[in-house]
Amino acid sequence: MNIAIVASANGKQRQRILSVARELGREHHVTIYSRRDNAEDKPKTRVAPGVTLEHIDVGPALELTPDDVAPYLNDVGDHLMRRWSQHRPDVIHAHSWTGGLAAVAGAKGLGVPVTQTFHTVDATHIEVERALGRRANAVIAGSGDEESALIRLGVPRNNIAIVPYGVDTERFQRRGAVASKGNRRRLLHVGPLSIERGAHTIVRALQGLGDVELVIAGGPEPEQLEQDRDARRLRALAEQLGVADRVTLLGQVKRSAVPKLMRSADAVVSVPREAVTGIVALEAMACGVPVIASAVGAHLDSIVDGVTGLLVPPDRPARTARMARELLTDPTLRTALGYAAADRARSRYSWERVSQELVRVYEAACA
Repeated sequence: MNIAIVASANGKQRQRILSVARELGREHHVTIYSRRDNAEDKPKTRVAPGVTLEHIDVGPALELTPDDVAPYLNDVGDHLMRRWSQHRPDVIHAHSWTGGLAAVAGAKGLGVPVTQTFHTVDATHIEVERALGRRANAVIAGSGDEESALIRLGVPRNNIAIVPYGVDTERFQRRGAVASKGNRRRLLHVGPLSIERGAHTIVRALQGLGDVELVIAGGPEPEQLEQDRDARRLRALAEQLGVADRVTLLGQVKRSAVPKLMRSADAVVSVPREAVTGIVALEAMACGVPVIASAVGAHLDSIVDGVTGLLVPPDRPARTARMARELLTDPTLRTALGYAAADRARSRYSWERVSQELVRVYEAACA
């Protein structure tokens, strides 16, 4: 199958798209089309066996917001139409509403099925997303929560397929290097430091957890933590609550260091108010580390409460503390949750499994 992917997406989304494309490229030919947003980007690059990345030279070679990209979408669509008229793909997979608009323009008159992933429903572009959702041969949701949002948007239920966001189960696994730690039991938060991402909830929960440390990996580069507003707020909260000596802010850590950091934790706590991908929880699960996660978004799909992790409503520090206390004082529970979580991550969320499910969606769209 000849698969065309239109990736008008941010850096993290683009990385996930590349990961899935590499898996698809084992049995199919995949071409990823993306607007050139870096002056050093080559026009065409073979990124993996069966996978080619083509940069479209339209607009400034800078990373732009979706709204700033919008004026250039007609030109991107024209480029895609010329390209696809010469080398017609079997199926097109567009990412985000900007990628969707470019893909629809490029596929005009070619009779090529278009599948669409939004990643998240954007309240400022609802009409565009509704039109794209109804136009697409299939809309791919990452979770049951996202499926519900698409149905509310007006996308026909039978036109939606759920294919979860995946995790690199080769990098994130039970065996491997472990980051150093002291004698205290360790909770770990990975991700941004803003209030809506849940780090403040965990700092508040630390009050009721005795001799437990909290390591927070995320936010700006380490040398910029002192100037970062969210980091200053977290530190001030920890001082106010008397737990500052048990809270460590690492700042942004390298992706290669995240697995060993996760394996050093007694539990990973991921309690954002929204979880579109739930990737932190998935990575911890793949490492066999017990997870306490907010009962929202993709977490509701990936975590079987009490079996592969523990679910808690967001913004509930007292309840989060109770769950963490139960988990940290029960090694048998931690072991059981960790093994079940790793099994679920491998069987349901590996890139191999995700790519197989995408191919089934593509084949149904072609049919």
